[in-house]
Amino acid sequence: MGSGCFFTLPWYRMELNLFEVASADMTVSCKGVFILNKTVFERGSVGHIRIHVLPTTRFKTFAVSLYAGIPLNEETVTTAALTPFVLRRGTVSYPETIQFRKQLEHLYGAGFGFDVYKRGNYQIIQFRVDTINDEFVSSSDSLLHKTFSFLGEVVTKPVTENGVFREAYVNSERETVRKKLEAIINDKIRYAAERCMEEMFRGDPYRLHPLGQRKDLDGITPASLYEAFQQWLQQANLDLYVVGDTTLAEVQELVEQHFTLGRSSSPVYVPVKSEAAGGDVRVVEEVLDVNQGKLNMGLRIPVTYGDDQYAAALLYNGILGSYPHSKLFINVREKESLAYYAASRFDGHKGIISIQSGIEIANYSKALEIIKAQLASLRDGQISELEMSQTKAMLRNTLLEMQDSAFDIVAYDFNRVLSGRERPVEELLRQIEAITPEDVVRVANSVELDTIYFLTGKKEA
Repeated sequence: MGSGCFFTLPWYRMELNLFEVASADMTVSCKGVFILNKTVFERGSVGHIRIHVLPTTRFKTFAVSLYAGIPLNEETVTTAALTPFVLRRGTVSYPETIQFRKQLEHLYGAGFGFDVYKRGNYQIIQFRVDTINDEFVSSSDSLLHKTFSFLGEVVTKPVTENGVFREAYVNSERETVRKKLEAIINDKIRYAAERCMEEMFRGDPYRLHPLGQRKDLDGITPASLYEAFQQWLQQANLDLYVVGDTTLAEVQELVEQHFTLGRSSSPVYVPVKSEAAGGDVRVVEEVLDVNQGKLNMGLRIPVTYGDDQYAAALLYNGILGSYPHSKLFINVREKESLAYYAASRFDGHKGIISIQSGIEIANYSKALEIIKAQLASLRDGQISELEMSQTKAMLRNTLLEMQDSAFDIVAYDFNRVLSGRERPVEELLRQIEAITPEDVVRVANSVELDTIYFLTGKKEA
């Protein structure tokens, strides 16, 4: 889950929960078989910033994305989350927010935004800029150069007062983050999902929300936030992506000019799998003023993005609850009419599957029984040919559709950085097509139910 802010362009946001796409051009053969002509990111580094460039003329814009990731930590999660909200208010050259936004207009309506989310045990802040290719406008100066000048200043030269962040901006954005965290409580679907993960990972950093903790906000001052920001710049994993009609050499030169950080090291991501807790299934019931119950379940799966069984895990989750043809949707929602919604989500960077359902409070026991029956049916190999073919088709379509978005291409490639596993999209497509029901059953028998969380209404006296 993520939360952020976007300016100017009508950004669409997409939670890439299953696999977040290597770059490829797509053609279709006369037999209807998809053929991917592979194109490759060029890699380099400048000043301990990893650089990934996809030279292409497929898009009319330059897609620039900067990922900054640090380990989830109770001491830093809130200050790191607040930082981009303050950075988007102003820079040395554009100290007032209205000046900041007008500069985007001068870039022919460039889109600027950021998001804050977690991948595995890391808190990721992603800055994105989408600016038009010079070829399509009558600009005397390179828009890519101007974009790097703008983004570099956002990240490295925020507006300050007395050597720290501007107090008015910190106070305002602190309330912005507070309201976003409070909104989770009001959205009971999101709230139940978060609470289930908190209970499942009580002693694990994964329990932390990427936007931080409300209890820490009041203690953050302009001085303490600015100090945390300086440490964050030095310690974060930094990966800068560019997709468009450019070269690695040009981007490296632009990074040298506009991203002066004085970093002394290049940290790397270290994947951390979810480990089986052992013992009995943890059952948690929470009572709030709700009319509809929220039944959530957390399961551990010993498969992550870097594992050979990843494609089989995608099929398992797809058959279980990702699509309208999935077992949870058909058997819990449609046949039994027990749930307003019933679905599953696979976090391939942590190794967990979460099940979410909204039910009548009185139907708790029956809904739980039927959901467990779907897990058992997968373990027993009750998988139809139609379930296999439909799930493969849905996964294939998702991967291919991602090729139409530069930022989706970037997001998929970033999985390689997070996991250390090179997995071109055409390779994953082949693996998906090759998965058999027996492969899915092997994954099913490795999945362990860990936590059952039920959000219920106030009980009558």
